[in-house]
Amino acid sequence: MESAAPSAVTVAIDGPSGTGKSSTSKAVAAKLGLRYLDTGAQYRAITWWMITNGIDTDDPQAIALAAGKPAIVSGTDPSAPTITVDGQDASGPIRTQEVTSKVSAVSAVPEVRTLITELQRSIAAEAAEAGGIVVEGRDIGTTVLPDADLKIFLTASAEARAARRSGELRGKEAADIAATREALVKRDAADSGRKTSPLAKAGDAVEVDTTDLTLDQVIECVVTLVEERRGA
Repeated sequence: MESAAPSAVTVAIDGPSGTGKSSTSKAVAAKLGLRYLDTGAQYRAITWWMITNGIDTDDPQAIALAAGKPAIVSGTDPSAPTITVDGQDASGPIRTQEVTSKVSAVSAVPEVRTLITELQRSIAAEAAEAGGIVVEGRDIGTTVLPDADLKIFLTASAEARAARRSGELRGKEAADIAATREALVKRDAADSGRKTSPLAKAGDAVEVDTTDLTLDQVIECVVTLVEERRGA
């Protein structure tokens, strides 16, 4: 007798930078045969486009007027996620410190959030037809996918997050842990304080503190949560 195929599941993983969202989300999606979407990459992509095209990222009105111009396409294969802007591979350019320093301001503009949220919902809906998806970001469980089957909120101490993020930086992008911690705290304040879709834990989200956990332990924890929800 053949076993039934696992039911489709939509997983929302939120939390601030440095908590392990991306590494965890990609690994969980790969282990469980799900699609994967890094929503932060989409906001970075539109920020990079604004910078490249000379849009003043300190001018919300200018950002709003230009928001609908770039064509952003996200691949959802967890083993090789891709993102293009107007057909150009943007996976490298969107990770620069310049983009990082400006993404909160750009993503706070309501017109940007509306457009990107619609894109994220359409990707999630399509993936749901093919077995499910893990979507990571800052407002997935609260705003983008409030009806997600499982919501997880990753946290970690500022010190642990800064150490992890510093370890990710290379060459001229490298920064000491104190400076990285300051940048993370500043971004947390900006993302949590914005009027439109702030960074927040959904009321029905499962909180996982990753401060003292290895990446493998976090992945195992989340996989268990997803499997439990699939079997519910």
